[in-house]
Amino acid sequence: MAAPTITPLGYAMGAEVTGLDLRRPLDAATRRALYEAWLRHVVLVFPDQNLTPEQHIAFSANFGELDDHASQAPETLLDGHPEILVVTNKHRLGKPSGTRNTGRNWHTDLSYTVRPAKGALLLCQEKPPVGGDTMWANLSLAYETLSPKMRGIVDGLEAVHDVTLVKGIGQRDPTIVATMKARNPPVVHPMVRTHPDTGRKSLLAGERISSILGFSEEESQALLDFLNTHATSPEFVYRHRWRVGDIVLWDNRCTCHVALPDFDQTQPRLMLRCSLKGEAEGRLAEAAPAANREAMIQAVAALS
Repeated sequence: MAAPTITPLGYAMGAEVTGLDLRRPLDAATRRALYEAWLRHVVLVFPDQNLTPEQHIAFSANFGELDDHASQAPETLLDGHPEILVVTNKHRLGKPSGTRNTGRNWHTDLSYTVRPAKGALLLCQEKPPVGGDTMWANLSLAYETLSPKMRGIVDGLEAVHDVTLVKGIGQRDPTIVATMKARNPPVVHPMVRTHPDTGRKSLLAGERISSILGFSEEESQALLDFLNTHATSPEFVYRHRWRVGDIVLWDNRCTCHVALPDFDQTQPRLMLRCSLKGEAEGRLAEAAPAANREAMIQAVAALS
């Protein structure tokens, strides 16, 4: 198999891979070269690929074990292929799709589960004439450009991730939302992760974090606002303009991303996603709420 051509697309991350027909199995040397390119460029774009669900699944498995999507509503999965999540604004089963507004705030895939995804591979099958872009932020660069004092603050902190903070979840079928909440109670993850392959540290930032453990609500919100703004600064972002036949692979262990609603919502958009099962596990959050300012004032006053 001829070696693929890898062309960088952005400063922060991103590279295009050409010269491969992903319908064919990869040999060991090509698989190793792609994995190394993935670690180096974080986001890989494979254009002009026309994959069947079976070929999509087979190619995705070159990068890790596939997630079984147990955290997702069964109605959002591809019939006969639970490894594939259907992200679309087209009607499914005679009803509005449960994924029509998926990914509309900055997030790391499946961070609201105890085992966030290792990565994902998203295939574009239909798209509107313009728009529908996706942006990724490099969370390793975000961490490394914090001041040493701020890195000292966030190192060792833990935060609560909550599925109810998925943007637009209130617009989905209430029955499906109820099952998603029951299936995905709030979980705790470290705010700084170490990449198992590269050893680089990164922020686990995003807009699906409800609180930082040990902080008051006001302190949590202020720090989260700062970190999310910093992490998604333009210099850390790669923006992808989709073409039909693109399949994009990203490293979920050091990125967050957002799907932009910058398109005519009456135009069809159909994307198919395989997720890779994550290596690191979080834990379920305790039922007790985070400390709030009023409770802290009362507790201090009681001691004075």
